[in-house]
Amino acid sequence: MVTLNLAYTAPINPPGALPVLTGAQVWAGLERKVHRAHEFVPAIGSCTVLSSSADNVVLREIRFVAGARPGSGSPDPDPAAAAAGAPPALDPVPVRERCHLFPPCRVDFAQLADGATISNIVSRSSAGDLLMTYVFEWRRPAIADGSEAARALEEQSTKAVATTATLCFCGSGSRTRYH
Repeated sequence: MVTLNLAYTAPINPPGALPVLTGAQVWAGLERKVHRAHEFVPAIGSCTVLSSSADNVVLREIRFVAGARPGSGSPDPDPAAAAAGAPPALDPVPVRERCHLFPPCRVDFAQLADGATISNIVSRSSAGDLLMTYVFEWRRPAIADGSEAARALEEQSTKAVATTATLCFCGSGSRTRYH
């Protein structure tokens, strides 16, 4: 079994980004992301909240866009359907996640079936700039540690993490949802 531990940090307000987000706006965005993941993560096609508790724990069910589930080995989504404006087909298997919110700086997402975890952490640089760090622990029981498949998965996952981090806060229309 291989376990990938990856992290990526990106500025929340890179040069030229508008609007410039405050810490409170970023936290409001993270709270929204817990309830509406599909607005923030292109690989997620739907998100349904199953329960929410007073101690900042949310149980949700997400469905990945068909072919976009990390490590699924599924075929890529149909580009012709996407170009035609059709809603994306969803992976038939839902993923249940327990989300723990730690205001105002961290959300932990734990996938219940395989134990994978993702954390979104808001911090500041030494210059006071807001940063978002994404930390991933993905477990792949079918892949042998140290194998060529493990190396390829790590390379693919590293690229996917950087792309997702950039889209979530720097390059997508989601920025405008925070204010």
